[in-house]
Amino acid sequence: MRFFASCPRSLEDLLAEELRQLGIEDPHPTAAGVAFEATIEAALPVLMHSRLASRLLLQLAAFDCEDEAALYRGVEGIDWTRHLRPGQTLLLHAHGRSGSLRHSGFAAQRAKDAIVDRLRREYGERPNVEREDPDLRLDLLLRRGRAVLSIDLGGPLHRRGWRQGQGDAPLKENLAAAMLLRGGWPELARAGGGLFDPMCGSGTLLIEAACMAAEVAPGLGRWGTRPPTGWAGFPQREWEALRVACEHRATQGRQRLQPVLLGCDADAAVLEAARRNARAAGVEAAIRLVQAPLDAAPTPAADEGLVACNPPWDRRLEADAALYRALGDCLRARVPGWRAVLLCGDEDLARATGLRARKTWRLASGPQEALLLRCESVVEGPEAPRVPRPWSASAQMLANRLRRNLRVLRRWREREGVSCYRVYDADLPEYAAAIDVYVDADRGDRYLHVQEYAAPASIPEATARRRLGELLRVAGEVLEVPRPRMAIKRRVRGKGGRKYGLLDHRGVSFMVEEGGLRFEVNLFDHLDTGLFLDHRPVRAALRTMAAGLDVLNLFCYTASASVHMAAGGARSTTSVDLSATYLEWAGRNLAANGFRGAAHRLVQADVLPWLEAERRTWGLIFCDPPTFSNSARAAGDFDVQRDHVRLIRACVERLEPGGVLVFSNNYRRFRLDQDALAGLQVEPWSPARSLPPDFARDPRIHRVWSVRRAPVGRGS
Repeated sequence: MRFFASCPRSLEDLLAEELRQLGIEDPHPTAAGVAFEATIEAALPVLMHSRLASRLLLQLAAFDCEDEAALYRGVEGIDWTRHLRPGQTLLLHAHGRSGSLRHSGFAAQRAKDAIVDRLRREYGERPNVEREDPDLRLDLLLRRGRAVLSIDLGGPLHRRGWRQGQGDAPLKENLAAAMLLRGGWPELARAGGGLFDPMCGSGTLLIEAACMAAEVAPGLGRWGTRPPTGWAGFPQREWEALRVACEHRATQGRQRLQPVLLGCDADAAVLEAARRNARAAGVEAAIRLVQAPLDAAPTPAADEGLVACNPPWDRRLEADAALYRALGDCLRARVPGWRAVLLCGDEDLARATGLRARKTWRLASGPQEALLLRCESVVEGPEAPRVPRPWSASAQMLANRLRRNLRVLRRWREREGVSCYRVYDADLPEYAAAIDVYVDADRGDRYLHVQEYAAPASIPEATARRRLGELLRVAGEVLEVPRPRMAIKRRVRGKGGRKYGLLDHRGVSFMVEEGGLRFEVNLFDHLDTGLFLDHRPVRAALRTMAAGLDVLNLFCYTASASVHMAAGGARSTTSVDLSATYLEWAGRNLAANGFRGAAHRLVQADVLPWLEAERRTWGLIFCDPPTFSNSARAAGDFDVQRDHVRLIRACVERLEPGGVLVFSNNYRRFRLDQDALAGLQVEPWSPARSLPPDFARDPRIHRVWSVRRAPVGRGS
């Protein structure tokens, strides 16, 4: 089935990524929405969980439509008994223009007439129109000689069902969700951070943030125990199972919520509305509401967090530059170092805050546009910062371990010129995370890439959150890195290997140095950063081996190995990957180091079929496949344990006489099938050769082999 999830303009990228996370394959962002194909059962999580979609439309028919007669024929030709039962009601909304159909109200009436006439013939009675709560909502789009008729599954999805009262210009809930996602609230919430809205109004941002943190599905309050639509084809049994599971998850999530959300407003009436709304949403206990103007707002209890605020800006409210200056002063005084997302009317109002925006977006709110800005850190104001809380005994042990690791690695880092390295990898079981340091080669800023390992089921969620919060605080102080320059991710065990989907949309990329070469990294937006630090010695070895050879890099990712081989004097490089995103990144890495032109080829292809069809040969091949891949663009799925013999033999077929394949993978349970590779010379690399000192603690993080053809007359 064909679906279209609509959303406000400029949220298409966020919505597409949300749909991917909800299991939708290959969503296609378009203007004001995202199109995708799925079964109706696969679309149910979108109805229940999407925080960004405005509506979810299921296409029934698309047909040529230049005039009234064509519209009537196209709609009347649909078998409406499959969609509407006797006695049910309907509502049809039309928009757009096509041919002689210039008035949407008239088009809606003629389309409704066609449905009524068809059902009167089938059932002997006509359905009634119901404007408030119809059984079946229909959407008719007219554009450029075509009509598209769709079922509107559930009506307006921005409504969460908890709103009991509101101020003069309430923020739609899906716009609030977009602000929080742009600000990175989910990762901050997982780390125990707080949220502060100093002009909270009726509490939309606070309540949406609490529901996000508690994993309360937006659809739970919208329809209650009813299905979202009376459409005859709706899978009610599957929906009910999904609803019950979400209710259980929401109950658990609300129980573990911590009171780290603070909202202030000078208006007592809207604060009372915020309290009623929070109570209706079931998150009242997590939100502290204080009546106070900006200059008297209390300081949040959390050490780190996100400011999310929608100050007055539209024409229903008076937008005052002085108010925005007071807002900036409040944030600098109360929450220096916190990240902030603010929805401002225009650039002048944004500048009046005095805050430095790293990124801005134009956000459509009804007929108007506003400027959404994200500040990576509220600049510290004139007031002295708060005295930090003392560390616990276990946090002090963590600080000691970090200092020890820095001391042990210092001589090696200085000798080798290493600026990006692993400083901690679950050395203490209580703090189960890996911490990597990245240094911006141009600015000198230090960043941390923190990967939290999922805690065992026996560890309460609140304990895991507290430990992560302690780890981030200690790491920030010992390594002198502020929270906005920490990328925080969670890794879980499971089939799938490296996952290259988007996690965030911050767009913060910078250049790092390795071996005198420059590489672009992005710590925030993807699971991996663009540079695998554990492969540092492998890249150095490839650089030495590549002199005078044509080299091939398979599953090349961002082509860091290709850059090293080019720097080592390779005659040409060919880099192959299925992802266009990472090939573009690879091209930027090559260009940043002066490697351009036909000698440095980038190929977008499914590696194994491409390799088996290729007839060219290379003197050196580097192959570092994922553990598992099932990309929709590939001819089939790939499993490194199952497919490695086929892959290695295909690589060897493409070697020049005397050439060598360097084969690597990071699947911890991988077993090389020596018997199936009979006739080849296979030499394992020792950990001392393939692992750098900062990863020596975990020799299983990857393994490497050299593979050659056996000399004539000799076995393997």
